[in-house]
Amino acid sequence: MYDLLIVGGGPGGVAAGVYAARKKMKTALVTDSFGGQSLVSADVRNWIGTKSISGFDLAKMLEEHLRAQEDIEILDSDLVVSIEKTGTGFRAATKSGKALETKYVLVASGSRRKRLNIPGEDAFEGKGVAYCSICDAPLFKDKVVAVVGGGNAGLEAVLDLFPYASKIYLLEYSDSLKGDPVTQEKIKRNAKTEVILMAQSTEVVGEKMVTALRYIDRTTNEAKELKLDGVFVEIGIVPNSEIVKGLVELNQAGEVVVDHKTMRTSAPGIWAVGDVSDVRYKQNNISAGDAVKAALNIYETLQKAGEPTL
Repeated sequence: MYDLLIVGGGPGGVAAGVYAARKKMKTALVTDSFGGQSLVSADVRNWIGTKSISGFDLAKMLEEHLRAQEDIEILDSDLVVSIEKTGTGFRAATKSGKALETKYVLVASGSRRKRLNIPGEDAFEGKGVAYCSICDAPLFKDKVVAVVGGGNAGLEAVLDLFPYASKIYLLEYSDSLKGDPVTQEKIKRNAKTEVILMAQSTEVVGEKMVTALRYIDRTTNEAKELKLDGVFVEIGIVPNSEIVKGLVELNQAGEVVVDHKTMRTSAPGIWAVGDVSDVRYKQNNISAGDAVKAALNIYETLQKAGEPTL
């Protein structure tokens, strides 16, 4: 029986693991890999305290910090596939067939980006195809880019790119932008932006790096191509909250609803942090900070309950 089971090995999960270990809670952390979504980023420039680091090196740094702690069991290359309530806490099942009993659960399972699922998208991810404008906009200084998606995520990506890109195409599948009207006006007034409606992206083209985006004009059914240096896919994210569906309150987007002071969910004994939660800003630094709050609140809860730690 563990005091705490942490689900996920991104910045949130690792931060919680470090603090849980330092508080001598009997903790297990299960993750299929370390680093979260930043793993594929070529250059992360907003991880506080580090001017520039690759996603791979950031993941390695997080893993090394976690493994330096005592009193934590790390089950990597595995994945929690279900969580159920028991009389004494919770039971989690992993993909490899393990069954883990725990008093408390911290869900830091992150989210996954909605993808275009077109040729070239996977091949050029991190080589011109990006999914986080806040993270990667500075890499496209004086470059021509396309943002795919006319909702709020796409509009905000255009705003993030204004200080850097020389030209920004905004492609929307339907006949109108869906994002906030005030933001729409901001981007339309900027000479850098060209809005293309009724555009169905069909292929990302490149050699070593992205060189073009092909799409179909859905009004004329004509195939067209934009010469550019980068493609930002901003059509939404899907929180990895399936494992706690039915246990905790989820919002319409599938995010776990939390108390942002403590990161508690609607279910006693379950906390959630990072992209899987309903936190407003999906950022590594915020995930780590919220995870520290959660770990400290979990420790306080253990202490109040009179439960012995290691």
